[in-house]
Amino acid sequence: MFLIYPFPFCARSFFKDVFLCRVIAAGILLLCVFSGGSDSALAQESSEDGAGSVGHFSKDEPVDFKADNLEHDETGRIITATGNVELIQSGRILKADKVTYNLAADVVRAEGNVILSEPTGDTYFGESVELKDKMKEGFVVGLRGMLADGSRFTAKEGDRLAGTRVSMREATYTPCEPCKADPSKPPIWQLVADEVIHHEDEHRISYKNARFELYGVPIAYTPYFSHPDGTVKRKSGLLSPTAGFDSQLGFNYRQDYYWDIAPDKDATIGVMAATDVAPALFGQYRQRFARAEVTGEGSVTYSDRTDRAGQRELVRRDEARGHFSGKARWDMNDKWRSGANVYVASDDQYLRQYNLSHKDVLENEVYAERFDGRDYAVGRMMAFQDVRVSQRQVEQPAVLPEVKAGFVGAPNETLGGRWKAEVSALGLYRNGSDQDVARGTAKVGWQRRFVHSSGLVSTVDMTTRGDVYNIQDRNPDDIAAGVDTGQGAVRTFSQAHLQSSYPLVSRFEGGQAVVEPLVALTGGVKTEDGGYIPNEDSQDFFIDSLKLFNPNRFPGYDRVEDNSRVTYGVRTGAYGDNGYKGEVFLGQSHRFDREGNPFPQGSGLSDQDSDYVGQITMDLGSYFDVDYRFQLDNQDMSSRRHELEARTNVGPVSLWSRYFYANGLRGTDLRNSREQMTSGGRIELTDEWAIQGAVRYDFGEDEGLRKASYGIDYTGQCITLSALAQRSLTRNSSGDSGTEILFRVGLKNLGEFETSAISLGGEDNNE
Repeated sequence: MFLIYPFPFCARSFFKDVFLCRVIAAGILLLCVFSGGSDSALAQESSEDGAGSVGHFSKDEPVDFKADNLEHDETGRIITATGNVELIQSGRILKADKVTYNLAADVVRAEGNVILSEPTGDTYFGESVELKDKMKEGFVVGLRGMLADGSRFTAKEGDRLAGTRVSMREATYTPCEPCKADPSKPPIWQLVADEVIHHEDEHRISYKNARFELYGVPIAYTPYFSHPDGTVKRKSGLLSPTAGFDSQLGFNYRQDYYWDIAPDKDATIGVMAATDVAPALFGQYRQRFARAEVTGEGSVTYSDRTDRAGQRELVRRDEARGHFSGKARWDMNDKWRSGANVYVASDDQYLRQYNLSHKDVLENEVYAERFDGRDYAVGRMMAFQDVRVSQRQVEQPAVLPEVKAGFVGAPNETLGGRWKAEVSALGLYRNGSDQDVARGTAKVGWQRRFVHSSGLVSTVDMTTRGDVYNIQDRNPDDIAAGVDTGQGAVRTFSQAHLQSSYPLVSRFEGGQAVVEPLVALTGGVKTEDGGYIPNEDSQDFFIDSLKLFNPNRFPGYDRVEDNSRVTYGVRTGAYGDNGYKGEVFLGQSHRFDREGNPFPQGSGLSDQDSDYVGQITMDLGSYFDVDYRFQLDNQDMSSRRHELEARTNVGPVSLWSRYFYANGLRGTDLRNSREQMTSGGRIELTDEWAIQGAVRYDFGEDEGLRKASYGIDYTGQCITLSALAQRSLTRNSSGDSGTEILFRVGLKNLGEFETSAISLGGEDNNE
């Protein structure tokens, strides 16, 4: 019986260097194109008109078979099909000039223009294919393949041995299309190997004398290497190494080993050797449980580092350095889960210097949380490590603990609206005699939305809240003159907020215009904390078009916006049916009381009339879009805050820009004005070549260029190349100053290869 043997293509495994995987799969597919036993026989045969038909080649998959001539030698037990032989099964089509099946010897042979077409669009060619010993052994001559993505491969011959190993000799692979003017010309690049062996029992593919050729010229060679065959997701072995040069580390080389411990756990162990420092060790461990998972990774080395003492930079010699990060999560049941996140470093520069992370503050957390319908609760303990190398670095308080629980009623359940409640507790602790704060909060509220038949839309929001504080080792700067330095403070606060809008819509050809006036009345009782309550979580404050209408415009709990105010504004927009749109918003608020304003100078809300805030947006699809948010002084319309993001595409030119300006805030660590712009662009010179660049410039007190980058890209049919030069102007002690030169080479179907950053740090770095 003739059978098509379906063999799945190799899939990319955990390792990224699984090239020629499809080549191996195709070779096996041709070697296994027939399968059956010595007792097989044709279900039907006919010699009258030279055509044969087979109803089923297996119990599961029907096979259509036809040929110009079909002969059955009963004495020799040989079946021969000749002339346009064609077998079709499950979308696969096998064609050959001649197919013979020797039942006695259990040998199947297809020869003469053997073609196998896959449903995926892949097509394979061979001069002849022979299988024997119940298809455990086989031989193919002149294997060629054309994959659906345009890739091509060849092999002079291939063997299948003992049903567990397939060997292909003189194999080549390339995804590059042949030159139309001269098809015999070598492709842009190709892989060539003397022998490629698929070890089926080991789920591994090995290569002997593999070469990478560019325009027919060998430029890389390895005598031997192997990788998983794609039938397994993970397998122990060496990972691809990385190498590079760094001005602080020197020439360096890193090699990692992946250890597949068990189906539920694995580990990676690596070492980086460098010319200027001692070797660094790296490691990672991962494990999954039925309802939990853990991951941990870290590094350790013994090297020099640049530190900063006051205004001077100094080099600390031969220090033990390293880092550790880990995550754990446990899904306890369908409502509860818990976990932990750990991230620590030996010093402020280490993570940036070794390109491990660019975080400013490392967070460590242990938590448990509950989800139940609309209700949510969480408890956590947190500690922080500030790794900023600047004057803004401060000791971060530990959160021991924070507990929150929020409850929300169903819509329309209570007086046509919904109720809400929240309770929380927070403890902030610092080392030594620095300020410690403990806070407890309870809040209840009710909200309802009204839509009048005239089109007026209103929302009522009412809340009552109580706070209890205990403060130890008060910071003297936070105590107002003449205020008692007692440890306790109690505050109650109630507030009602009514917001209404009246959208007016006018239809025009191709779109519609909307004008929506908005007004909100907010009334709150006067709080009498007397300056007792320190400000821990409401310092970094600003207003914009989104926050202007909030009932409480402070970002945290420590400050509340009491007394009464009115907020007003207008939002207009034009919306095209083609997706284009433009919107403009302008608004302001007015406090009814002149005294007792809780906002700091420069915040935009410190006067009785707030600053004007607005937003202008425009979206014209791929041609142009802009988002401009601004804050203007309420008296002279001078600038207080500006944020601009713009992008445009005009033919081959793409440009983008981001601009930020903000006044300093008194009473915070952002006392100085900040102003910075980042702009960049890309020009498509041809269909294949493009150049790009970007700069970041600081207009603040320490004015100057902060970062500049320029690059060139090539995108070919089967290869991409790019080069990027980037210079960052910061202090050496930050760990990321200097110049980086980065090269990338992308090979179709093989992924992207990248050099490590080359750092050429300069002497003139400044922050």
